[in-house]
Amino acid sequence: MNTDFNKFIDFHKTNGGTGKIFNFQFIEYKKGYLKLKGLFSKETLNPNQSVQGGMMTSMLDDITSLLLIYESGGTMYPSSTNLHSIHHRPLFLGEVIATAEIIKKGKNIATIKGELYNPEGKLATTLMHTVVLIKSDFKLD
Repeated sequence: MNTDFNKFIDFHKTNGGTGKIFNFQFIEYKKGYLKLKGLFSKETLNPNQSVQGGMMTSMLDDITSLLLIYESGGTMYPSSTNLHSIHHRPLFLGEVIATAEIIKKGKNIATIKGELYNPEGKLATTLMHTVVLIKSDFKLD
């Protein structure tokens, strides 16, 4: 599973702008759920040295999208219609845990919840992500 999912992470890193920033590492997958380790670099920080809220939202946009792309085998791409993020506590330079869980997936629309956890395991950010599912054919090799 790890090697299989890494193809999707590598594709995202090569073809997506934020894929080059967050350096995702696979931790766990089960149907409807994904857990990755991510990294916030100095480029993601505010002047006060905490992670900029938009960067947290962006990381969660990525992981929730990667879950849907993976479960479709690369045959669809999620186009965001709504990203609603709630920031519970600040994050800082370094590693975090990011999770994604499908709340509801229909034929054309899906809602996914994403969460970021600080190094102490405390919830830092929650994202509710609604997408339109667009047919696609990713070339992963």
